[in-house]
Amino acid sequence: MTGGKGRLDRVRTARLRAVLGAVLLSLSPGSQALAAPAEGASAANGQAQFDSLWLGSAWYPEQWPEERWDEDLRLMRAHGANVVRIGEFAWARMEPSEGAYDMDWLVRAVRLAGKHGIRVVVGTPTDTPPAWMTQKYPEVLRVDGEGRRLGHGGRRQFSISDPHYRRLSRDVVTRMAQALGREPNVIGWQIGNEYTDESYDPAAKAAWVGWLKARYGTLDRLNDAWTTQYWSQTYSDWAQVPFNTEKGNPGLMLEQKRFITDQWVSFQKNQLDAIRSAALPSQFITTNLGGLGWANRFDRYAINRDLDFASWDNYVGTGHVLPYRNGASHDLVRGWKRRNFWVMEIQPGFVNWAPVSNMLHPGETRAMAWQAIGHGADGILYWQWRNALNGQETMHGSILGPDGAPLPIYAEVSRIGREMAKAAPVLAGTTPVSPVAILQDYPSRWSIDFQLHHKDYDQIAVLLDYYAPLKDALGSVNIVEAAGPLESYRLVVAPSLAVIDEATAARLTAFVQGGGHLILGPRSGQRDAFDRLQPRRQPGPLADLLGGQVEQFYALDEPVAVGAGKATIWAEDLTPKAPDAQVLLRYGKANGWLDGHAAAITRKVGKGRITYVGALIDKGLMKTLIDDALTGAGVARDFAVPEGVELMTREGDGRSVVVLVNHGQEPRTVTLPEPMTDVLEGGRRQAVTLGAEGVAVLQRSAKR
Repeated sequence: MTGGKGRLDRVRTARLRAVLGAVLLSLSPGSQALAAPAEGASAANGQAQFDSLWLGSAWYPEQWPEERWDEDLRLMRAHGANVVRIGEFAWARMEPSEGAYDMDWLVRAVRLAGKHGIRVVVGTPTDTPPAWMTQKYPEVLRVDGEGRRLGHGGRRQFSISDPHYRRLSRDVVTRMAQALGREPNVIGWQIGNEYTDESYDPAAKAAWVGWLKARYGTLDRLNDAWTTQYWSQTYSDWAQVPFNTEKGNPGLMLEQKRFITDQWVSFQKNQLDAIRSAALPSQFITTNLGGLGWANRFDRYAINRDLDFASWDNYVGTGHVLPYRNGASHDLVRGWKRRNFWVMEIQPGFVNWAPVSNMLHPGETRAMAWQAIGHGADGILYWQWRNALNGQETMHGSILGPDGAPLPIYAEVSRIGREMAKAAPVLAGTTPVSPVAILQDYPSRWSIDFQLHHKDYDQIAVLLDYYAPLKDALGSVNIVEAAGPLESYRLVVAPSLAVIDEATAARLTAFVQGGGHLILGPRSGQRDAFDRLQPRRQPGPLADLLGGQVEQFYALDEPVAVGAGKATIWAEDLTPKAPDAQVLLRYGKANGWLDGHAAAITRKVGKGRITYVGALIDKGLMKTLIDDALTGAGVARDFAVPEGVELMTREGDGRSVVVLVNHGQEPRTVTLPEPMTDVLEGGRRQAVTLGAEGVAVLQRSAKR
């Protein structure tokens, strides 16, 4: 920016202080602010993430005169911030020409933040390569699935597979780690920004061929696994195997997703190793995954295995928060590592990229923050701190305007800061705990999406059909990968587990025989690990455990009767085979094929039970199914709350904390099952009244 702009900022400073007067009064000596850990505080591999609640935003000091930085940081601390993220788009400032590094400004920004009691997360800048690089090394530019090479000027225009880009990325990250890895005010690192697009350039194609050779050894094995006799797809040379985004053989498409996942993992590890070689053990490493949580361009469980904890970017876009979907997104993210997480970006009111980038309701930004915390978030960072004067996202919501003055949302963020400061000691060391898990599996999602068979078969909607009644009953539900341990759960629901290999079948069988209740949804066990149809009818390797099988599946063009309700979109015809397999639901008058046949069957096996539900059933029928399953599994319900109010629980260190959020615009009164301590307002409560978008945080006796 120009020196004239810097002078203008200084002239406005006095006016800004006056504008802030009312807000800053709320942070008088009698009030509380989020604590920043003492400089030099250490914890292995990001444990500090769990020791407090963190509030902040994304700040871009490289976009503003350095004399403005102090005022930015003062305003951050005034609203209760104790962390800031910097650096993730600043490669051109860090390395203005190849090999000429400038990290001094970054060090100054980190140390100045420390003087204000604000810790720093450093983002590696590999989402936006500088222009000198793409000019000198055009091969680093990404090639899309149609063979077009991208140009400079946006972001995500790089190839994750190109060796030059990986070398240049590692070089700049190494320099960053050498400059900041021992800075006591740096709490952690974020690698890149919202991993999204793979590349189909020659380097990526060569990596694909190498990956296939390592996985299969011979083309004969590959041809057999993919059933390439179909349509004369048989390959006699590795170079013949396609690598693009065209629809093709499902076995090839599934393996391509796995390859792309591995490319992202190795791209990430290239930087992770550079950081680890120079950084303090106390500095965590994470990455902020976008795509509204549910994106499945790659396997997000695999991406997170090398990281200290998961982070994601929570945006609404057009409209307002959808409580079940947004809450389930948080639970999905928590399940990536089975531990608490950070929301590394959350919108301060509105975005710039939605069809209608409307403002959230007054208080809804606060409600979003507390919903995230209730689901296990320990860090909330807003995107962004201040509007840039130009660029593709100048119209995005922010906390300060381009003039450096607080926008109306500043007061709401300040309230969040005060409340998080009060709640941090109570919530530290706690996490959502549930006796129930929903299985979410990327290979199964890919397999179904490749061949939907019905345009309205939405796997996220299917998952949410099961999630909503579980959430209403329990307050806390885990969403975890099918490949993980299940021993701690009493009830496990797999809404769309299409791909079941032998190892997964063995783990699920052991869960049932050991006393768990497993509910399988439609399409379960249809495919094997190579996306081939199982030679055994659904649920494939679990058919013997179920004591029944699917005779045929039907995409529905109209609803069909099931029990006291109905099914839409999808229905399967089941037949009990074992004498002790019981019909749980039957179709009524249907399409002629399903009339009177079994829609769901259940069987007690060992100490547990397995249930297969072959149809997408309505909400009333689903609630009855889930209520009966919870009772049968011996799972106790939490207390009831009015419609529109979300109940969340976190437990740990002998504490049980309830977070209540009213997602509606009308006040709601919640009667509590016992007197609880009101963490935000003080006192003991037997009931709380929540206004529009209202929040309560309550401490109760620890569950036994």
